[in-house]
Amino acid sequence: MVALALLPAAVSAQNLVPFTVSGDSIEGALEGRAGDATRGEAVVKNRETGNCLICHTIPDRRERFQGDLGPPLAGVGLRLTAGQIRLRLVDPTQVNDRAIMPAYHRVHGLVNVEPRHAGRPVLGAQEIEDVVSYLSGLKE
Repeated sequence: MVALALLPAAVSAQNLVPFTVSGDSIEGALEGRAGDATRGEAVVKNRETGNCLICHTIPDRRERFQGDLGPPLAGVGLRLTAGQIRLRLVDPTQVNDRAIMPAYHRVHGLVNVEPRHAGRPVLGAQEIEDVVSYLSGLKE
């Protein structure tokens, strides 16, 4: 199954990039840019932007107060491809319509959006790629 996410021109031009979903992944990097694992780790650990640690644990014991609501991220690079990770970050409801994880690169159809994020994605395309690079490298 292949679907193209269509974005209104105004939103696409401002903050979102179009992407193609193939099965349960987005195979190509958003905007064709490679990610940087070091920057991605910073996004994952940042409790103001990604805030991933509110729901997930990562293999870093220095990080306190990690969540257990979502699956542990240790070994995620062995369980999922980069494309599968990318789709789960961009819009996890395309994999599981009951997902409680926020869509980090979507602006329409969301509820209870914090005012600072209204009308713009939580993470930009480069930040998504950086997080994909970091998570893809978690092999243990």
